[in-house]
Amino acid sequence: MALEIIVIDSAITTRQETNAQSLDISNSKPSKSSILTRLHAGYFRITLSIAAQALVWKILSEPNVKNDPSKHVSDVLCIVPSIAFLLLWWFALLAQVSLSFLYILRCFFHFHLVKAEFLNHVAVNYLYAPWISLLLLLQSAPESVHHALNIIPFTVLCWIFAIPILILDIKIYGQWFTTEKRFLSIFANPTSQISVIGNFVVARAAAHMQGKESALCMFSLGMVHYMVLFITLYQHLSNRSHFPTILRPTFFLFFAAPSLGSLAWYSITGAFDTTCKMLFFLALFLFISLACRPVLFKKAVRKFNVAWWGFSFPTTFLALASIRYAQEVKAEVAVVLKLVITSLSVLFFIGLMVLTAAKTSRLLQEDDPLMSFVNNSKSKTSALQKVEETVNGKR
Repeated sequence: MALEIIVIDSAITTRQETNAQSLDISNSKPSKSSILTRLHAGYFRITLSIAAQALVWKILSEPNVKNDPSKHVSDVLCIVPSIAFLLLWWFALLAQVSLSFLYILRCFFHFHLVKAEFLNHVAVNYLYAPWISLLLLLQSAPESVHHALNIIPFTVLCWIFAIPILILDIKIYGQWFTTEKRFLSIFANPTSQISVIGNFVVARAAAHMQGKESALCMFSLGMVHYMVLFITLYQHLSNRSHFPTILRPTFFLFFAAPSLGSLAWYSITGAFDTTCKMLFFLALFLFISLACRPVLFKKAVRKFNVAWWGFSFPTTFLALASIRYAQEVKAEVAVVLKLVITSLSVLFFIGLMVLTAAKTSRLLQEDDPLMSFVNNSKSKTSALQKVEETVNGKR
């Protein structure tokens, strides 16, 4: 019996290696479609970071920020030219359109790869990213763009970009308690919080459209699932078999969700009240907890890859929350905190932009960490299923 099991394992291992080779999305020889096979939804982290940074610059350019009672702070903020915000927003729009066009081509020519992303418990969460980026672009759009949107109103565009997020919510949240093989306790991972971020961004957009009931609905949906995710991940992160080390920059999503939650509630109520402050303090505590553990990210930052952009937009969301907190409290400590976090988010963003421009060849690499993980997890799942079927058949 032991000999049979060894033979079965050897055969399955051989099949697994063959399947992994057939599922490999990279080609050793360059071709016209190579960029489409290597591109995945995780690259929208770049547009998400740029759009979030544009929103920061827009808020810093608002009159109520420039009229801050602290004169030294207002002097610093006044040197930020509005032309820089406009250039950043148009650059974000260009990056979003370019990546979206390439991903649409990927869906058309390599639909099986998109399906593999959709079925994977990590990659599926990045399908929220393009829609979140589009909503952030709408919220940070200059006034001239708002006036130019006469053919398609701002409200219509917001709901067009929000509907895919609702569809993904139904798919992901529904399977957590209805599908036995997709229970949250088994497949929960840090990227699952991107779905919560999507809900908060939709809530913020709905509040700006005077849709308070819709905003409350999306906020409650995101808040409940964030609490469930937070507790589950607190107890589940010791099991690292479902999450690769190279994707650890996504741990920054732990404080991105409460940061956006505080901003969403601020947009709903119109004031940075106690609920907003509680969420901001939670985000600040989680940020400090991660910042005090740089060894956790040591292996993840050995070689540059697109996962590094996971450091940028969560820090930018925390900066946005700190700006609103400083506006409400108007204390020296809050102002210093705002300057430190905002400066850190800008430094992260500029550093990643420089690295991306300098190491473009590594950006669309053949051994992409996310898609390699998707292929490996799919191969392991199929191999385990064959083992179970073979052993049950022998019995």
